[in-house]
Amino acid sequence: MDIFRFSKRFIFTSFVLTSFHVLPSLSFTSFVFGDSLVDAGNNDYLFTLSKANSPPYGIDFKPSGGRPTGRFTNGRTIPDIIGQTLGAVSFPPPYLAPNTQADAIHRGINYASGASGILDKTGSLFIGRIPLSTQVNYFEQSRNYMVNVMGEKRTKAFLKKAIFSLTTGSNDMLNYVQPSIPFLGGDKVSPSTLQDYMVFNLTTQLKRLHELGARKFVVVGIALLGCIPFVRALNLLPRGKCSVEVNTLIQGYNQRLNSTLDQLNRQLGPESVFVYANSYDVFSRIILSYRHYGFENADEPCCGGNFPPFICFKSNNNASTATSVLCDDRSKYVFWDAYHPTEAVNIIISKMLLDGDESISFPMNFRELYNYNNS
Repeated sequence: MDIFRFSKRFIFTSFVLTSFHVLPSLSFTSFVFGDSLVDAGNNDYLFTLSKANSPPYGIDFKPSGGRPTGRFTNGRTIPDIIGQTLGAVSFPPPYLAPNTQADAIHRGINYASGASGILDKTGSLFIGRIPLSTQVNYFEQSRNYMVNVMGEKRTKAFLKKAIFSLTTGSNDMLNYVQPSIPFLGGDKVSPSTLQDYMVFNLTTQLKRLHELGARKFVVVGIALLGCIPFVRALNLLPRGKCSVEVNTLIQGYNQRLNSTLDQLNRQLGPESVFVYANSYDVFSRIILSYRHYGFENADEPCCGGNFPPFICFKSNNNASTATSVLCDDRSKYVFWDAYHPTEAVNIIISKMLLDGDESISFPMNFRELYNYNNS
């Protein structure tokens, strides 16, 4: 980190810490936006090829007794774990589930959708998904409900304390790096154009949420997708190797995103705070030192095998010929399937985001954001 960037961070951190007062909140409420990394079951209510509604998904999710809930992992997602740690009694339900509007006042709502992205067209091959712009539209409907129940003044006060997390962009990148499909794929834009366009569109949705009353944001950068089993198989990479090209593309986007969030903090702070969650470096630490974290395999997915179509499923009749490969010990694997981490990894990442230093979350970590009084 150069001296100029350090000075920028020091000045802004001083600005934030002197402008806020740390006070414990009475309850934890979060509104979750994003893709399959944080989807809690919205895609179960869509006609889509992107679903996690069959075993062994959810096999370690205790609240459901090990039954699938629509989460794209074997257990809890990062928002689930962070919410529990900060005192949430239950998880924000998926927006598309029946009768969830009333939950917005008590525990928040999850709007995330597998296969979705920052750009509306991302994931179109999967048919159904909820793009980020539509997720924000759905939140606006939830807000209208809150106003009808609590009134405008109380709704504003309530939303001011809630956490708004956005975990999106991975599918936009994956769509870009995959080979074009004949008759469907046009000429690709340059990497810098893609990065700028993604950041512009994400910023547009952040400003929309701000106009609707959101004040505490966690925006998660894209992790090193060049190391996930899907991308490694796509590029025919040997064990222990990652796609440098894909990771370089992601780093360029993350740098632009981080810079933009700095600007938003200066423009809209100190009442509003935009936390950048550095998932790239967090996941990099795990991949490079996976044995240090207790893992034995950082290359292969626990479920679904190493080669296309990477389908993770278990037959209802337990017939071995109709069941995908499943590892013996899920806690020893970094990847659950070809795209998503195991719950064991999610627990480690959650701890880092909750209590990590500025190299992990800037200008503050998740716990500090939760406890800040932005009155």
